[in-house]
Amino acid sequence: MLICPECQFENPNANKFCQKCGASLSYKVCPQCSTDVPVNALQCHNCGAECGTVWWAIVAQLGTGDWELGAGGAGEEENIGEEMPDSPCPIPNEPALSPQFSVGSYLDKEQRYQFLESPSAQNAEVCAKVLDCQPYQVSLVETILANQQQGLIAPVAEANGIPKIAEPYIVLQSPHHPEIPKIHDAWQDGDVQVILIEDRSHWQYLLDSWKKETTSSLQILHWCYQMTQLWFLLEPLECHYSLLDLSNLRLDEDQSLGLQRLYVETLNSQISAGLKEEEEEPLELSGEPITLKALGRVWQALFRSSQRTQFGLLIQVLDDLEQGTIQTIAQLRSRLQEVATELEVTTSPIFQSMEEEQTTSPTLLQVDDFEDSASRADDLPTVVLSVQLSSLEDAGLTDVGRQRQHNEDCFGIATKIEKVDLPKNRSLQAQGLYILCDGMGGHAGGEVASELAVNTLRQYFQEHWNTDQLPTEEIIREAVYLANKAIYEQNQQDARSGVGRMGTTLVMLLIQGNQAAVAHVGDSRLYRLTRKRGLEQLTVDHEVGQREINRGVEASIAYSRPDAYQLTQALGPRDETAINPDVDFFDINEDSLFILVSDGLSDNDLLETYWETHLQPLLSFANNLEQGVTGLIDLANQYNGHDNITAILIRAKVRPNMGSSE
Repeated sequence: MLICPECQFENPNANKFCQKCGASLSYKVCPQCSTDVPVNALQCHNCGAECGTVWWAIVAQLGTGDWELGAGGAGEEENIGEEMPDSPCPIPNEPALSPQFSVGSYLDKEQRYQFLESPSAQNAEVCAKVLDCQPYQVSLVETILANQQQGLIAPVAEANGIPKIAEPYIVLQSPHHPEIPKIHDAWQDGDVQVILIEDRSHWQYLLDSWKKETTSSLQILHWCYQMTQLWFLLEPLECHYSLLDLSNLRLDEDQSLGLQRLYVETLNSQISAGLKEEEEEPLELSGEPITLKALGRVWQALFRSSQRTQFGLLIQVLDDLEQGTIQTIAQLRSRLQEVATELEVTTSPIFQSMEEEQTTSPTLLQVDDFEDSASRADDLPTVVLSVQLSSLEDAGLTDVGRQRQHNEDCFGIATKIEKVDLPKNRSLQAQGLYILCDGMGGHAGGEVASELAVNTLRQYFQEHWNTDQLPTEEIIREAVYLANKAIYEQNQQDARSGVGRMGTTLVMLLIQGNQAAVAHVGDSRLYRLTRKRGLEQLTVDHEVGQREINRGVEASIAYSRPDAYQLTQALGPRDETAINPDVDFFDINEDSLFILVSDGLSDNDLLETYWETHLQPLLSFANNLEQGVTGLIDLANQYNGHDNITAILIRAKVRPNMGSSE
């Protein structure tokens, strides 16, 4: 079946258009020039932008036999050996591969996946980029993941047709683990196993950034910490070998560590062999799990290959790893605490106490057990490095909707950004004010109220927010009361009464560096999206149904009332004694997407239903916020459309604080 990219409706494979919303299933829109491009095209024929869906294919042959050698095609992996010297676990390369795989040929019998390059050969594997010629068609793995989320199937191993090398990817598939490449498809044909994963071949090598003079000791410490996180995650699945190849350690656009792929059963023996051949004192890997000594050798190789000098207490940590003195992740993180303390990089306690060391390891086939184990990772000591804002972007849009004759929504954005970028020092001073109001009171009422609130708040903070600190709760509440007063006095002046009195909801976000504050009145909302936590609603609607829930009434009963969605407070209809704005403060400690919305977009749980398709991609710089907010408006018009629609998107990126002295 074909999944509509617009409404996610399931269509028969033969459909050219979605039978629910009418969107094309054979063409997509070029993100650069908006030209209609066939879904099986790699590039836009008009502007040349890449539009195709590309995956990284890994084809593994079971047993000990290698691929037959041919005359073709050096792939990316052949060059890595030259660029990545001193890897603690070199993986032997074969010089060529079977001519059955070549540029333009297809990986599968259905001719869905087409090779974009000559694959590289590594003993019993070949790897290459492939173009998905049918990107809207659901794959077997996507079906399994969807059913697994709904609890409709048993553990992965019981799913028909899934090769063993795909199982760890499926078990680890989660928005909470962006370090692991997403798996798209997998199948087995005889003794050949195939998996298609997210293409990360263009990601930067960790070693390249490790080499740079501008990379601080703090950043290196942060990467070491990320590797301990990955070790804990991968060791129960026997995939921690993935950390032992320098060419597999990559950085995303935010300089966060990720893996290009997982090394699982097929290659473990090759990696072990490489370790034994490379080291003067080889690790005893046969029959025993690899130890943290190997991770220490990865760090040593990174220092050696980058020609950087080891620093501070980390020198002793590396020595103790080599001697086997450090044997658990908990011990290693405790030692990293000492290094962090030496560098004076924190503003809060660096490590939380460990409640209990992990004593059981989940097997690959025990998905539920693994999830329990992954959740207990939070009980291990966790580095809390101070962070700073590295980027702040925003976009806002409002629309009248499909049923209203005029737009009573209003929004305002005011930012001050000062960026300093020097060879050895980068800083970003950012201040952002984001206001969204949903007016009520009809034409010349709601429109006036919402605009009056936005302008009053903007002018107030222009005068009272001139420092590099967030305004206090008292100042924020004073601003809200002032906006309420402006609308209330206008009502009095116009002698408005009853339902004719104009008013507005308010949701407002203030950002100063990596600190934020939110204030709201009514049912306009603020959401936050992060890779770790997914989508969260940060505000609680001021309406009758929610008020009853707060009093202890069950939700089903509270919202069965005819007045359940009636507002309990709004700006303007009454004086300030009738409102009590909620004001909360929080830190931005990870990359976040903030979404301010009026109820024309939030009604019917629209964001909760479609956040993975319409919001999650916007965490990446690769996706444009202007296009993202337009997509949200289109989504709301398609499924709601009964009201005005307004949305503001704010993408805040952070990184470890580099301001500390080395």
